[in-house]
Amino acid sequence: MVKMAVPENSGIHLYWWPKLPPLSGWHQDMGSSYHDAFYALAPDGHTFNNAKAVMYVKANYKPRDPDVTSVAALVKRDLQQTRKNEAGVVIRKVKPLFTADGKKMITYTFFPPEKPAWPWECVSYGEEGDYYLIFTVSARTKASYKAALPAYKHLIAAYHR
Repeated sequence: MVKMAVPENSGIHLYWWPKLPPLSGWHQDMGSSYHDAFYALAPDGHTFNNAKAVMYVKANYKPRDPDVTSVAALVKRDLQQTRKNEAGVVIRKVKPLFTADGKKMITYTFFPPEKPAWPWECVSYGEEGDYYLIFTVSARTKASYKAALPAYKHLIAAYHR
């Protein structure tokens, strides 16, 4: 886990991201990583804000969210919030993905119903020590989602503690 304390105008801001392996054709967008407090990946030649597909990885520190006691509880809450905030989104549990050290990542797809402005996403949930990990690939279109999905699967398969 990469842990940083960055001085800002409002005080010290803490960041923690999983240490990710290099991913050919992708780079970390540092500005978005700091702004959004997750490890933001964009295709080479693009930024996180202008790419057709992006990836990001959150590391939620367990002690900061004591109501979530397991990966299953995290997934349940995320699905409930998504259904509430994005009525009509098509959520489907798919085959789990596995990290390089054999850890199972519970995986769901979140596809737009008929509103084309909604993203096409695949989200994988797991944990590492004191952190819950959430890997996401998010795309503006179905075609860009399908194009980014192999890199997403490779990122998870190469990830290890």
